[in-house]
Amino acid sequence: MKRKILIGVIIVIVILGILLIPKYLGEGDKKVKYKILEAHEIPEKINEILPKYLTDERALGCEIDEGVFVIVTRGEKNTGGYSVKIDKIENKKSREGKEELKVFAKFKDPKPNEIVQQVITYPFTIVKTNLNTLPEDIILEVDYED
Repeated sequence: MKRKILIGVIIVIVILGILLIPKYLGEGDKKVKYKILEAHEIPEKINEILPKYLTDERALGCEIDEGVFVIVTRGEKNTGGYSVKIDKIENKKSREGKEELKVFAKFKDPKPNEIVQQVITYPFTIVKTNLNTLPEDIILEVDYED
């Protein structure tokens, strides 16, 4: 009888461990909701500062009256055919306890034999997030599409 109770307790502990451990290990990794902005939806303040950052490949955040925005830029490209899109954004705590935003972007380059415009371009995308405050760090994770 004692053996059956002990086995039952062990089974309950194992089941609780399986259910609760992923919750605590993943705590802090929260997907951020966002909306991709069209050119006419970009706030004027962002349009004013954007040219300063277009030559760099990076992700940056901007907190203005309308909310928190994330901008991903590809830098200067010698032809058309380059693009950038945000795949997902996660808000998490770093090991040091800082709040950080991890931006997962997909970069697409023109294929070697693809006919593209011969013009200098600065691919970028801007999204408005559901965040209330800007995190301390923003990290860009890039994946290249084929």
